[in-house]
This record gives sequence, structure tokens and C-alpha cells, in this order.
Amino acid sequence: MMNDLEKAFHEAMLNIYDLGLSKYGYRANRFLRMVVEQGGVSTARQLLHAPGYHEGLTRLWELGGLKISMEALVLEPRWASLFTEEELRIARRRLQDLGFNPD
Repeated sequence: MMNDLEKAFHEAMLNIYDLGLSKYGYRANRFLRMVVEQGGVSTARQLLHAPGYHEGLTRLWELGGLKISMEALVLEPRWASLFTEEELRIARRRLQDLGFNPD
């Protein structure tokens, strides 16, 4: 059962799917399916712990849309308590490696 913060993060994850579609025409269907089936926090953790860059991050980089990536969302201060320091470091490093300053 999700607490209020987890529910809000879940909604924010659904929202970045919608933004990717409306702003960039990017249909992140696999991402959407993961969020719906596993929940936003679980999906974010799974993607953060996967090696390398996931497909969605690469595509958003190509489109100039890293500001709406899952990594950028995770780094917003209001979600910090949902993730470990390691997960936050992974998100920050991926964005920095792609030339995006999340701070």
C-alpha cells in the first residue's frame, strides 16, 4: 500500500509520460506499463539500478528533454526521502554525464 508521498510520486511519473508525449511526441510505452504495473517508486528504483542508460533517458537526451526524465524527477527535493543516497547519486551522475545540470 502506497503512502501519500509515494502516491504523489506515482502521479508525477505518469505526468512525465504525458509530458514526453505532448511536448516531444515520445511514446514511452514500456515506461508507462512499468509505472502502471509496478508503481512509480518501484519503477524508478528498477531503472536506477539497471546498468547503463535506459531507453527512455537516451531518447529524451536525443530530444533535448532531460528536464522531464525520471532521473530529474527523482532529484526534486520533495521526493528525496523515497530514495537512497546511492539512487540519488546514480540519477545525478547520469544526467551530468549527458551534459544536463540537475541542480
